[in-house]
Amino acid sequence: MNQNLMAQRLLIVDDEEDMLKGLKRSLAFDFQEVEILTASRTPEALDLVQKEPVDVVLTDIRMPDMDGLDLLERLLKIDPWLTVIMMTAYGSIEQAVEAMKRGAYDFVTKPFDKEALLRTLRKALERNSLIRENLTLQQRVGEKAALKNLVGQSPPMRRLLETIHAIARTGYTVLIRGESGTGKELVARAIHELSTRRNRALVTVNCPAIPEHLLESELFGHKKGAFTGADADQKGLFDEADGSSLLLDEIGDIPVSIQTKLLRALQEQEIKPLGTARPHRVDVRIMASTNQDLEQKIRARRFREDLFYRLNVVAIRTPALADIREDIPLLVTHFTQMACQEMGISLKRFSPESMEALMQRPWPGNVRELQNLVRRAVVFSAESIIQPGDLDFDPETTPRPALPGVKGEPPPGEVEPYKVAKERTVTRFTLRYFSDLLEKTGGNITRAAELSGLSRVALQKIMRRLSGPPESI
Repeated sequence: MNQNLMAQRLLIVDDEEDMLKGLKRSLAFDFQEVEILTASRTPEALDLVQKEPVDVVLTDIRMPDMDGLDLLERLLKIDPWLTVIMMTAYGSIEQAVEAMKRGAYDFVTKPFDKEALLRTLRKALERNSLIRENLTLQQRVGEKAALKNLVGQSPPMRRLLETIHAIARTGYTVLIRGESGTGKELVARAIHELSTRRNRALVTVNCPAIPEHLLESELFGHKKGAFTGADADQKGLFDEADGSSLLLDEIGDIPVSIQTKLLRALQEQEIKPLGTARPHRVDVRIMASTNQDLEQKIRARRFREDLFYRLNVVAIRTPALADIREDIPLLVTHFTQMACQEMGISLKRFSPESMEALMQRPWPGNVRELQNLVRRAVVFSAESIIQPGDLDFDPETTPRPALPGVKGEPPPGEVEPYKVAKERTVTRFTLRYFSDLLEKTGGNITRAAELSGLSRVALQKIMRRLSGPPESI
């Protein structure tokens, strides 16, 4: 028996006593390590879920004392992570599909195909085990808020979370290495939030984004008149991070001329702003991240070896998505919930077929690429269940149903009404614009609103329209 099924509880809810007894007897043989509970009335089922932990509920969709959808809603209010499977007769398939839209995991039809029922229950128990173990691990490692965006249950992710917890307790300099898109900044934020410096904000600088002639001033500050254009005193990022942590993002791109001054700051724990005669001390914990081969850059004399060893006091490596492929379902669920919450829309979910398609992809852009794809799918899928066809939506190439009263593309040589052509063009532009906007802002709605010149409310309204049926655009 799979260890993931140990000590789990399955609750069966059905008003037919014979059905309950038969199912319990049959399933007890196949799931010997699962405790099977039964309830013949919905109040009894709700009371059981409130009093003791239940992992999976298998419930009839038609109950005499409560509608199946109402029962589902109340179960998920008690435990949002509960895995619920609906049982239905063939004539109630539409109601079962509606239940899935509202949060049910799956449904099975009566009379049962035993093998199909067993497969569904095994998947449900395994899903629940992954979710519960991930939640338990996060609680054990440290503050849940600090780790909320580091999702995963695979061995590499377990090691990463445990390493973060161990490093956070120290004040050592940290070098975070890993491919682009693997969450290096998230790791730095988690270390900071679990450290004794968490009461002050983490300060981050994207090294390659700042021109070389300005980087020294940004890091160490300057006095008025220190150089042309220095019209006032400016505090540097080291001073801003005094008593806190400073993340030097993409440290591999920092110019050699700045590396020397940075090394001195790390060695002496003091900085000298431009235009000043005397240095002053700062209390800053340094974290640096890179996706580059620093050893190769050292051999090419483009990165100082002494600075490398000063940064590499404690090293941590973020795993590529290819190394944690088993975590993709958890990541997809997490990103989907985030996207729906950001847009203020009802929760969507990926169909088993679309999830399988995601599991098979190579993901050269790692977790960031996966998150961007999930966001696009949530925005542009017309239904609440995301299908494989929604995964590669491109407003320029993917046909969408026509707007109300608007015909499709006219035959070659035919002139269509101005209003119809304008409507279709505006729709295509809107889809492309907001797809690009989300890509550039990494799904940050507040930043997207700022860049687009829209209020956050107006932007969310447009996003809700884009995520609904195309006819509403």
